[in-house]
Amino acid sequence: MTINLQGELLDLTTPKVMGILNCTPDSFSDGGKYMTEKNLLLQTEKMLSEGASIIDVGGASSKPNAAVVSIAEESNRIKKAISAIKKYFPNAKISIDTFHSEVASIAISEGACMVNDISAGQIDHQMMPFIANSKIPYLIMHSRGTPQNMQLQTHYDNILLDIFQFLNQKINLAHSLGIIDVIVDIGIGFAKKNEQNFHLLKNLSYFKNLNKAILIGISRKSLIYNTLGVLPQDSIHGTTALNMVALQNGANLLRVHDVKEAMQTIALFVELNKILKE
Repeated sequence: MTINLQGELLDLTTPKVMGILNCTPDSFSDGGKYMTEKNLLLQTEKMLSEGASIIDVGGASSKPNAAVVSIAEESNRIKKAISAIKKYFPNAKISIDTFHSEVASIAISEGACMVNDISAGQIDHQMMPFIANSKIPYLIMHSRGTPQNMQLQTHYDNILLDIFQFLNQKINLAHSLGIIDVIVDIGIGFAKKNEQNFHLLKNLSYFKNLNKAILIGISRKSLIYNTLGVLPQDSIHGTTALNMVALQNGANLLRVHDVKEAMQTIALFVELNKILKE
């Protein structure tokens, strides 16, 4: 199970880590910390040294009720960040976290090599054709609406089946357009209540039937900090616990703020699997 990143194959048979780099003032956990070139480069260096295979750069927060950011502002943020990263870390593999094809295009021109689209092409219908033309991997996530209204859309007839059918439809559309490498994300925290998030995590293996690598993004999210009654930045141990559950249920890629802890979790998961197979 591999994806092609600028001519290099990343094997996801053994789970890998995607490090989060929020170049935004209002992200729920680390808003404003990486707005300067110095800070974003220090964080990138830290994540790469700790084992991140991909750095996921975002220029607009997607938390519930996030302020709307213009395409121009989002583009400006990510252009500066990716340009700086590629200058100092030319071998870094960068993903752009956006649902705007215009922003994705700028990111790719600066050196990014995959797109993480929380809307799976629902918001910008030019995204999938752009991905196909660019011949890059595409991460599609289940969501409803926009960050501003998604938490008003949490009713499902059968949440597992509804999300499976959504992702399957998007995979088929992507392949029909010529997109080769597709990764799926069930969208923890997006148009879902906490109990629904836990239900999805428990049943993550259901989505292995899509025959695609699965990314799980639960790092410091509300299902952890609300359950534990702590601040997002104090939910690292909770994130680690649920990342292990995700790995045991089939996750291939962990999207996290804290790379070292995620890498340690994967190492323990791999060793545990060796024993279980004996």
